[in-house]
Amino acid sequence: MCLVIGPTGVGKTLLLKRLQNFHSVKEIDKLGEIPSTIPTVGTNLVNVPIGKKQETVIREVGGCMCPIWNSYLKDLTALIFVIDISNTLQIAASCIQFLTVLNNTAVQNTPILLLLNKSDQPLALSRFEVESLIRIDDIRQNTKHQISILEISAFNGKGLTEVIEWVHQASPKS
Repeated sequence: MCLVIGPTGVGKTLLLKRLQNFHSVKEIDKLGEIPSTIPTVGTNLVNVPIGKKQETVIREVGGCMCPIWNSYLKDLTALIFVIDISNTLQIAASCIQFLTVLNNTAVQNTPILLLLNKSDQPLALSRFEVESLIRIDDIRQNTKHQISILEISAFNGKGLTEVIEWVHQASPKS
């Protein structure tokens, strides 16, 4: 199972709703109305199409459940950690939460995707700025984790194709 975690308000629920209804980059202009969301208290399970007649289950665990995220980290096929790059006050806390997750032995061999969400917002930091702030080069140098990074906007659909491709590659082949 693929797990999506991150602080409250980073756009995890909107991302999953978009992924659930996204079928190809040709349809990006047909994403339609922005679905309404509320902060997740607990978990959501979503079936996401990742290929022709193929889908995978992605579990979202709400940001308010951060103290018990560790109990959801076992037996994952992939882990997606979402950061809101338009909320500069939250980035440091997000980094600490991300490092805490990386230190858990349950995710030792799990592919990890770091999503820099809300890139469409006027005050969003650039990918370079975020990578510098969280010191991603140092993290990569001091961990054995395979960490991929994508800059996305769940709101306007930017990067959704790349997220689905990453999830497809990380999913077990049947």
